[in-house]
Amino acid sequence: MSNPIYLALDVPQLEPAKALVTKVKAHIGGVKLGLEFFCAHGSHGVHEIAHLGLPIFLDLKFHDIPNTVAAAMQAIHVYEPAIVTVHASGGRAMMEDAKAAAAAGTKVVAVTMLTSLDANDLTSTGVYGSAETQVMRLAELAHAAGLDGIVCSGQEVGMVKKAWRDGYFVVPGLRPNGNGTGDQKRVVTPRQARDNGASVLVIGRPISRAEDPVAAARAIEATL
Repeated sequence: MSNPIYLALDVPQLEPAKALVTKVKAHIGGVKLGLEFFCAHGSHGVHEIAHLGLPIFLDLKFHDIPNTVAAAMQAIHVYEPAIVTVHASGGRAMMEDAKAAAAAGTKVVAVTMLTSLDANDLTSTGVYGSAETQVMRLAELAHAAGLDGIVCSGQEVGMVKKAWRDGYFVVPGLRPNGNGTGDQKRVVTPRQARDNGASVLVIGRPISRAEDPVAAARAIEATL
């Protein structure tokens, strides 16, 4: 089985980002490029990282009217991403159009509830119920829309896996034992997430900001 670790490349400068990927590429399965990276480096940056030979996960979290999201999805065909994110809260029609517009080899996954949020945050936005209830509600909507899977925390992935056996599950907010949680609230270890059914493990700061990124990546890989 291929390595499920995708490095979240939260490095603001392009050359250090490329150097980091080059160092750890033997111990990761892909690279996640989010809004910070995309806004800073654009098309050039995506192509530069793609040239290093690992699958690219474009974590752009599209959330707009269906036509706009479909057009954006078509625009990123040039990057040949392995994975792209949309927000499940954009609704079924938006997700259907996103999937229809995606390249044949791209998995479209829906963000359910950011791992920086908890039930109190949901309530403050007018959504009532537990994190588990909200994640399952949006997972069912993404499934009905024909998406490949969802993004959720490691605390919910096992629950969703039982209902969506062949789903593709991306789990961020992971922290190896001994690492602080930072701005994440619903946190598990990479091994726990994998055991619970995660397809992709998104790991950023525990590798990118480690004193020895190669040793950190190797250590995480060894737990899987």
